[in-house]
Amino acid sequence: MTSNLEAQLLALQQEGEKAIAAADTLERLEELRVSYLGKKGQLGALLRSMGQMSAEERPKIGAIANTVKESLQTSLDQQRAALEAAKIQAQLEAETLDVTMPGIFRPQGRIHPLNGIIDRALDIFVGMGYTVAQGSEMETDYYNFEALNTPPDHPARDMQDTFYLPDGNLLRTHTSSVQIRYMEKEEPPIRVVAPGRVYRRDNVDATHSAVFHQIELLAIDDGLTFTDLKGTIKMFLQAMFGDLPIRFRASYFPFTEPSAEVDLQWNGRWLEVMGCGMVDPNVLKSVGYDPEIYTGFAAGFGVERFAMVLHQIDDIRRLYASDLRFLQQF
Repeated sequence: MTSNLEAQLLALQQEGEKAIAAADTLERLEELRVSYLGKKGQLGALLRSMGQMSAEERPKIGAIANTVKESLQTSLDQQRAALEAAKIQAQLEAETLDVTMPGIFRPQGRIHPLNGIIDRALDIFVGMGYTVAQGSEMETDYYNFEALNTPPDHPARDMQDTFYLPDGNLLRTHTSSVQIRYMEKEEPPIRVVAPGRVYRRDNVDATHSAVFHQIELLAIDDGLTFTDLKGTIKMFLQAMFGDLPIRFRASYFPFTEPSAEVDLQWNGRWLEVMGCGMVDPNVLKSVGYDPEIYTGFAAGFGVERFAMVLHQIDDIRRLYASDLRFLQQF
C-alpha cells in the first residue's frame, strides 16, 4: 500500500506541475490551487488514507507528501508572479501614449488685476502684523454710520449716496463697519485690515462705479500718534509703488480727527491715493474703549484706483467687462 500511495503522490506532483505551467490566466491558476491543495483537493484526498498505515510507514509518506505540497506551491507562486508581470506589461503596452501627437490646448488661468492688488496689499499689511477681517456686504445703519460718528442728521451722509434696502438695512458704503464689529469683540491692542466690496450711488463713468472694492486698516493701542500713522502709510506705499514722494493734506472724515488725504507723486504729478486720520474718540466710546487710555489710526483706499495707476488702465469699466483681450495682458 505504501508503494502504491507513494507512486500516486509523485504522479500527482508531475500532473500538477504540468497543469500549473500551462495555466494562462490568474483565474485558471486559482482553480488549480483549489483542485490540488485546497481543503477538499486531490492531495488531501490521498493523505486521508494514511490512517490505515502502520506507525513505521506514516513518517515516510508524510515526508513525500510535504515535498509534493511544497513543489506544487512553489510552481503556483512562480506561475502567479509570471502571469501578474505579463498582465502589467500588457497594460503598459496598451496604455502607451504617443508623445508625438498634438496635445489639447488649455489656456492658462490668470489672477484678475483687482485680486492681484488685494493679495499684494494684504501681504504687506499681514507682514506688518495686521489681521485680516471680513464682514457682510449688507449692513445696518448703526454699524455703517452711527457707530462711526455719523448720526442720521449728519451732513457727511450726503458724501456717501447709499443703497437702502426695504427691510431698513443697506449695502455698506465702506468696510469701516467691519472694524466696528471687530472692536466690539476684541480688546486693544488691535491691528486689523478689512478688504471687501462696497456700494455707492455713483454715476458710472471712466473713473467711477457704483460697485467697487476698498481696503481699510485700523490700529488701536496705548500711545499711538499721527507719526505712527504716517510711518505705516509710508511703508505701505513704498512697498506698493516704490520710493516715491508722498504728502499729507488736511481733510475731513466724520470718524477721524485729525483727518488727511494722502497724495503720491506719480509720473510727475500728484495723485490722491488714500484717506486717513486718527480715530475719533466718539468711535472709541461706541465700542466701549476708553479714549483717555487708547488712541488709534485708520486709513483706506480704493483697490480700483491702485489697479488703474499700477497697470495704467484708462477706464475703470474695463476691470468689470470680462474681456479676455484685456485680462490676458496681466
